[in-house]
Amino acid sequence: MTVASCPACVAIPEEQIERIVAEQGRKLAFAMPDVHCAGCIGTVEKGAMGLAGVKSARLNLTLKRLYVDADPDLSDQIIEQLASVGHVALPLDSDTLQTGTDPEGRKLVVRLGVSFFAMMNVMLLSISVWAGAEGETRNFLHWVSAFIAMPTVAFAAVPFFSSGWAALSHGKLNMDVPISLAILLATALSLFETWVGGAEAYFDAALSLTFFLLLGRYLNHRTRMAARSAALELAALEVKTALLVGAETKPVPIADLRQGDIVLVQPGMAVPVDGVVVKGSSDLNKSLLTGESLPEAVEVGAKVFTGTLNLTGPIEVRITGDANDSVLRQITELVSLAEAAKSRYTSLAERAAAIYAPVVHLVAFGGFLGWYLATGDIRHSLNIAVAVLIITCPCALGLAVPAVMTAAVSRLFQAGVLVKDGTAIERLAEVEAVVFDKTGTLTEGAAQLDPATDADRLMLAAGLAAGSAHPLSRAVVAAANARGIHGVEVTNIVEVAGKGLEGRYHGLKLRLGRAEWLGVAAIEGRGVQSWMQLGEAAPEPLFFTDPPRADAVAAVMDLQGEGLPVSMLSGDRAEVAEPLAKMLGIVSVASGVLPEAKLRVIEAVGDKTLMVGDGLNDAAAMSGAFVSIAPASAIDATRATADLILLGNDLTQIPRAIRLARQARARVLENFSIAAIYNLVAIPLALLGYASPLAAAIAMSSSSILVSLNALRLLRSKT
Repeated sequence: MTVASCPACVAIPEEQIERIVAEQGRKLAFAMPDVHCAGCIGTVEKGAMGLAGVKSARLNLTLKRLYVDADPDLSDQIIEQLASVGHVALPLDSDTLQTGTDPEGRKLVVRLGVSFFAMMNVMLLSISVWAGAEGETRNFLHWVSAFIAMPTVAFAAVPFFSSGWAALSHGKLNMDVPISLAILLATALSLFETWVGGAEAYFDAALSLTFFLLLGRYLNHRTRMAARSAALELAALEVKTALLVGAETKPVPIADLRQGDIVLVQPGMAVPVDGVVVKGSSDLNKSLLTGESLPEAVEVGAKVFTGTLNLTGPIEVRITGDANDSVLRQITELVSLAEAAKSRYTSLAERAAAIYAPVVHLVAFGGFLGWYLATGDIRHSLNIAVAVLIITCPCALGLAVPAVMTAAVSRLFQAGVLVKDGTAIERLAEVEAVVFDKTGTLTEGAAQLDPATDADRLMLAAGLAAGSAHPLSRAVVAAANARGIHGVEVTNIVEVAGKGLEGRYHGLKLRLGRAEWLGVAAIEGRGVQSWMQLGEAAPEPLFFTDPPRADAVAAVMDLQGEGLPVSMLSGDRAEVAEPLAKMLGIVSVASGVLPEAKLRVIEAVGDKTLMVGDGLNDAAAMSGAFVSIAPASAIDATRATADLILLGNDLTQIPRAIRLARQARARVLENFSIAAIYNLVAIPLALLGYASPLAAAIAMSSSSILVSLNALRLLRSKT
């Protein structure tokens, strides 16, 4: 096994490390999509710890993920326990999630450190040569430099060598081809000059090239470190076992299930397969798949889908298809395909490299050929060609984009926006339209009882709803608590799956639930509603809303002020979605849209669309969008899909991020101009033979420092 090379880790005996890793491997992981504050941490952790057999429970609020140290057989009981304290928990496959290590980043850091150490030491030796050391002293210093530079180049420049060779093997040129040639020729020629006792060596230039370009490569990698595969997150959401109904009900792996098998889905469990209900009735939370904010009542004959959460009653489901063809798996495949399409975006640096790389080779070869024809001195001609490659080696060009993007990432992070993808800022600067999901993105994402509800009605409703995990019941209890109203004492409470709650209050039957269950018609135009009846009295309505976020109007207006048309997508019904859009000033609305349809809508809006969403049902559309943003309240899979994340859930940061991205793009173009001007001056000097190793190193370093300073101007920008 690989052990981190820090003193603290090295001091731990290997058998103890193995024991720690083994213990961590036994921990259960759950996605907690509805946690949002510090109070949720205590509720969730105490709730999980209240179950016998749970050794520890830790909630990561940023990732919205709960880690529980317990036997895997307790997974279903933990989900039920958390449901009893009012929180939805979705099991995650820990093995799937434990693939997000960053070996590439570690390797780059090591190579960067080695190249910096070697560069500084060779620079110190070169100062003595430049100061006038001659004869044996100069030769000795060159040999010491060679012994430092040779292994350093062989180790630290591997990323450029491998990338350049891969391009050449496919008959193409990329930025790493001239970089590799410059490093190899500079090192080889320096070694030859040292061997024959020549006056000049390029070891310092070769190491400077390696260091500065590795720095650019690492800065670029830093902007990608947060990126994780969305498809991997979706795969982790899939349920791995199901309760198979037979002579005895027992858990079996999903892979062992066949079409026609019947599985039991208890309250608090996620539906493990697509199928049809053959026994029982319940309410299913489908928000992860469809975005519909209200649970859906299901009974015998209803279709159910993988990833939906059973809320109220046990149901038995007959499998109607293959686990590989589930709706959740189809969304996963949609996300994978959309991510692959997005990865074809050509960055500014790649477009510049396509022009720059062949030009550098032609200029260097032309310099070699011209001097050889003029002088017949192959050694001098080769020196000129190497000098051209060194002085034109794209350090400034290699840093032009990473330096700006790193400054922009830092600036956005200070403003509460996390950038996950290296080209996200470039793409954000080019957006031409913005599309918002509704529930949880433009709205608070949770039902709230109408504050005009009278206190007497609220006392009755709160007393009956206190024992239910249904979202509307929780909204009733939350409203009562907020107003300091204590629910009445209701006895014999029964939750009628898919219909509502029933109990006894002072000998009278008290019911709270769907309009049709109580024999009345829902009031049109009032959105989400529940009805309550005491005894033989006429049922009375309770109205619920999912209010818009406080910053939604300002964000929409600001985006429209930037000349960007704003649209809204929703899985909710039109009568719920359209009034909200009108309130926010959004003209274009698509309601009742399923996940695969959302992707088609995004494609129809335009090629350069920004998608903002928070649910699993948004994942495919966000992957297919030109660029995507998720609030911190989004579920794991959606945050993994997004290119940027709003850490503070402040929607007004979206237009600010767009303005900063446009400024970053302008800085990149300025840096390209600096690199171009530098090359226009440096190339003639190199071709005429005036570029000594010292001049080449100073010129190359100066251009790199200049583009970095220009990038830092972003840190002082105002948006």
